[in-house]
Amino acid sequence: MRRAGPICSGMGRVTTFLDKADERLGDGLERILCAHHRRRLRGLGWGDVLAPGGAQDPLGGRAPVRDGNRIEVLIDGEESLPAVAAAIRRAKSHVHIANWHASADFRLTREPGSPTLRELLAEAAGRGVEVRVLLWAGPPFPAFQPSRRLARSERRKFTEGTDVRCVLDARERTLHCHHEKLVVVDDAVAFVGGVDFTALEGDRHDSPDHPPRPIGWHDLMARVEGPAVADVAVHFCRRWTEVAGEELPAPAVPEPAGSSRAQLLKTVPNNTYDFLPRGEFTVLDGYLRALRSARRLVYLENQFLWSPEIAEVLLDKLRNPPDDRFRVVLLLPRKPSNGSDTTRGQLGRLLDADDGNHRLLATTISAHGGGSAAPVYVHAKLGIVDDSWLTVGSANLNEHSLFNDTEVNLATDDPAVTRATRLRLWAEHLGRPVSELEDRDPADIVDNLWRPLAEEQAERERRGEQRTHRLVLLPGVSRRAGRLQGPLRGLLVDG
Repeated sequence: MRRAGPICSGMGRVTTFLDKADERLGDGLERILCAHHRRRLRGLGWGDVLAPGGAQDPLGGRAPVRDGNRIEVLIDGEESLPAVAAAIRRAKSHVHIANWHASADFRLTREPGSPTLRELLAEAAGRGVEVRVLLWAGPPFPAFQPSRRLARSERRKFTEGTDVRCVLDARERTLHCHHEKLVVVDDAVAFVGGVDFTALEGDRHDSPDHPPRPIGWHDLMARVEGPAVADVAVHFCRRWTEVAGEELPAPAVPEPAGSSRAQLLKTVPNNTYDFLPRGEFTVLDGYLRALRSARRLVYLENQFLWSPEIAEVLLDKLRNPPDDRFRVVLLLPRKPSNGSDTTRGQLGRLLDADDGNHRLLATTISAHGGGSAAPVYVHAKLGIVDDSWLTVGSANLNEHSLFNDTEVNLATDDPAVTRATRLRLWAEHLGRPVSELEDRDPADIVDNLWRPLAEEQAERERRGEQRTHRLVLLPGVSRRAGRLQGPLRGLLVDG
């Protein structure tokens, strides 16, 4: 018994030493990774994206800004998937889809007798609508899904016995993919988001109520009408022309449909397409510009938080808050499909920078009902800054999405759209009506609703009691964890 104290103390010293070594090695590797990113972008003529700078116009940069748009953020599969199905049914000229993966038997709606995606597209093609589907071909080696065999199988299902054209794009960088999720109908309406048309790796159908099911799925999609649709359509056409070898007519620019300014942000890796040999990195540019401009609020929903470039801006804001009411609220999955440790490592750094000031709150959600509980996977890719800038799309906050996968996000600086979206999302996660939140300052809501709820539920978990609310603190962020893994993984995937 007398030896128990020294043994435990020794183990604690070893753990502390390993943690400090992990931290220092991780910090060193991260500096190398960031330097590599700077050299790469400078060599491609994109070095200004990572140039140090203070507050900037969030809708500045190289991506064109279009006036006169109508933008609606569709929340969860219950709202987004039927909207896409309705647009396809109304198509008169063409339907263009680009996605990470799509399953022919996927149903966009769950009503009895609802058609599969193949049937929906085949019906449109059968009445003279030109239907083109552009999917990632899968990894060149069968390490993860969708495999190339699966992608080829789904292509056959879409095309056999129909007039649907489906092409697989294998022009990915090594260890990366084509990740964007786009739908363009008649060059009149476009959908930009994170929703895949497949049940592969998770069922995309879910509602803001998030009833208990094997795994819930929180996701977002933006619906846009107006001149910005042409930017989405041009991007699809350029990729299609290179991959399918079919020249498409220049998309028509729609008439103004609303009052929102919009900007299409993209990640296109260099040396992937002839139409952008030096690549495009406006997703990274857009996020950095917006975060640098933040004064009162940063709200991020994302599948991953690996990016050191994003983390550095948040670290600076937390160490030097621009306002006493400045808050950073994160909604992340409890267990990402990969990258959990690297996400936790960045969160550890952010918590260190916050230094107990409670400006940072990292949370996740789950489903509850009838005495049962189940996880809700946060697949959304959303950024909101100060209720004055919003982005929704396919890009995660990691090296894959910001440097190496093809990604598309839509951004706007319309405060009405941004604030309405935040309030709807916060009402969903807090389980409160919008009317209860709309007249309250964001910092007040964070301090007096978000944090108490999340902390109370975390304490219930700690005591082994059943939780009573979907919102909870993200576990495992009270200390730096796996600091080395993040930048090491980053160097491996972006070498």
